[in-house]
Amino acid sequence: MDAHLQGIRTPLLTLTLLFATAVGLVGCEAHSEEAAAAPPPPAVDVAQVESDAVTLWDGFTGRIAAPESVDLRPRVSGYIDEVAFEEGELVKQGDLLFQIDPRPYEAHVDAAKAQLARAQSQLSLAGSEAERARHLMESRAISREEFDQRQATLNEARASVAAARAELDSAQLDLEYTHIRSPIDGRVSRAMVTRGNLATSDQTLLTRVVSVDPLYVYFEGDEETALEALNRLDAGSNPQVRVRLAGEADYAHDAVVDFIDNQLDASTGTLQYRAVMANPDGRFRPGQFARVSMPVSRLEHALMVDQKAVLTDQDRRYVYVVGEDDTVSRRNIEPGRRSGELLVVENGLEAGDRVVVNGLQKILMPGMQVHPEQVAMRPAQRESQRVARAQ
Repeated sequence: MDAHLQGIRTPLLTLTLLFATAVGLVGCEAHSEEAAAAPPPPAVDVAQVESDAVTLWDGFTGRIAAPESVDLRPRVSGYIDEVAFEEGELVKQGDLLFQIDPRPYEAHVDAAKAQLARAQSQLSLAGSEAERARHLMESRAISREEFDQRQATLNEARASVAAARAELDSAQLDLEYTHIRSPIDGRVSRAMVTRGNLATSDQTLLTRVVSVDPLYVYFEGDEETALEALNRLDAGSNPQVRVRLAGEADYAHDAVVDFIDNQLDASTGTLQYRAVMANPDGRFRPGQFARVSMPVSRLEHALMVDQKAVLTDQDRRYVYVVGEDDTVSRRNIEPGRRSGELLVVENGLEAGDRVVVNGLQKILMPGMQVHPEQVAMRPAQRESQRVARAQ
């Protein structure tokens, strides 16, 4: 009986062992397939946080203005004979802009010349009579009273000549004023009065001329910025600023602050600044809006990261930092001002931290493993590295 049972148990045990072996082989094969199907860690670009001395800039809205602006009005009345300029063109100081009919003033000049000639003739006669009276007085041929009368006549003749000469000068000046010239170098506006119209002395607006080179840029800053700018001026160096006009992507124009107002505007808490900007080709026009970037502070040890590495979660800013084991962790930061392509970090990072600057979309959650590739923090340097690797 026992031999019979032993004969039955042996095949069953063999089948059980074969089944267990088959199941084990199938499990190992499944684990191998899972291991083969697991993707490698995603590649991301990381850059080390920089610590460097940096000058921080702030942006302001400004407006361009002309240093000189002249509303041109006639000094004498008359009818416009000629408009001698092209509207909107650049003109030089002394260029003829308008011509008033000069004929009435030419007649005044001729009359004044004639009056002067008559006065000079009377002066000559009075001089001769006075000289003759002096000789007669010496010989006592005339009385003292008659001698004094002839001296008085001579003095009156001299005064008449002086008055006639002044009248001639005035008439010639009025004649000169019929030629209305530009008082400054600049750009002329349109003609407000055209040929044939009457221009009234000191009243009729003929045109407007504004200077174009250099130009002023007026802008306003808050009280904190004002104190910093005043400290720079006290140190003896006027702040250099950069200007960007509408439609431009970069602050491509340099200017120098030459004036800071003597008081803050109590209603806005701001202080007005003025910068001088060159405009040799007359490209910019007074009245244009401009963005002004001005240095506001200097940091000796600033931590900086690429702005593209900074993410936003509601009201918090954070970056992804790669640890020594190549896993990523989220790090909340306190951002400061911009410095060119980089952003100053007030709190949350330390010099040497590896921050993800490219491939952020590959990070699904903190704690995941990545394959970091070291790059420069500044985007321009990274582009240079890519070009070098491609070559």
